[in-house]
Amino acid sequence: MSTTDTAALLEDAADRIADISRADLQIMLRRAALRLRNAGSVSMEDDVEDALSDLAGELGMTRNDMIRFIVREWMEKNTYLPVHELDEDGDVDGSA
Repeated sequence: MSTTDTAALLEDAADRIADISRADLQIMLRRAALRLRNAGSVSMEDDVEDALSDLAGELGMTRNDMIRFIVREWMEKNTYLPVHELDEDGDVDGSA
């Protein structure tokens, strides 16, 4: 289960707290605690943190999603990961 799924389940439970069973709530809270315990944080210098926060805000992403995006882009550009290629006949949704 992904972090987004866990967060969505917790938000849904919070919205209908009177309807959710105690056992289901315990399971969700334990999953959330496990994710928090296993989450690694990446600390940056203040100027990098500010730029990262501004960019994430502009693109409507979370800080962690922004870091994942930047690392993936860097790895693709430096050939550590295969680049996603568009075939010539594929759909590009109005952009190429």
